[in-house]
Amino acid sequence: MRKDNRPLKPDDFPVEAENEKLKTHKGQKIADASSEELAENIADRLNDQAHQEDQDRWS
Repeated sequence: MRKDNRPLKPDDFPVEAENEKLKTHKGQKIADASSEELAENIADRLNDQAHQEDQDRWS
């Protein structure tokens, strides 16, 4: 996991699920999930939220 506990920044996206791990697109591990399915669900939700915030910024 992140040792610095800093919040995710826009350049950390998209987040990817790899087995039970969540990683930035640069490969930095950010969290563990209890299952692969949950990791994929979390990654999808984080990416959707980041996309929506980006869209809101431009509207």
